Amino acid sequence: MRLFVAVDPPPEAVADLAAQIARLRIGAAAAAGVNVRLADPANAHVTLAFLGEVPADRLPAVRNAVGLAACRCRGPAPPRLRLGRGGRFGRGRATVLWVDVLGEVEPLHTLAGQLRELLRDAGLPYDERPFRPHLTIARPGDRIDVEPDRLTLDGYLGPVWPATELALVRSHLGPARRYERLATWPL
Repeated sequence: MRLFVAVDPPPEAVADLAAQIARLRIGAAAAAGVNVRLADPANAHVTLAFLGEVPADRLPAVRNAVGLAACRCRGPAPPRLRLGRGGRFGRGRATVLWVDVLGEVEPLHTLAGQLRELLRDAGLPYDERPFRPHLTIARPGDRIDVEPDRLTLDGYLGPVWPATELALVRSHLGPARRYERLATWPL
């Protein structure tokens, strides 16, 4: 099964971002039928650890690692975050447009570090790229120049929200990508 660990922004933050995206060039292109692969707002999440394919018999070990990380990093109050500013990964066909996660992000960095340490100790797979808290907006590839939208997003600041929950999620790939929450823990 394909797994990741994430924090989900609340519907109000996702709706605010969706309204901003609709005003961008990439939003207009999507509305005109260009396949810019906008992220589905229903699947909006901030990935803290991507595990990829994990055998089903290893799921209890994953749950234990994620639960322990959440317990170790639980603060007196959940971190207050907001979406804002823009960025991009890759070039050409590999271009990804994203929005930054701002606010009290240090607890997310601590949690991501704990997750990776516990996953490694349990012999579980995870993506070792440096953690950069972000929310993917689109994967347009080379179908549209995203630089003007990235610059516009630099002026965007969404509403503040508390990150109250950590989720272990299974990703079902295919034409209609679907995410299934397997377990959650309070932050």
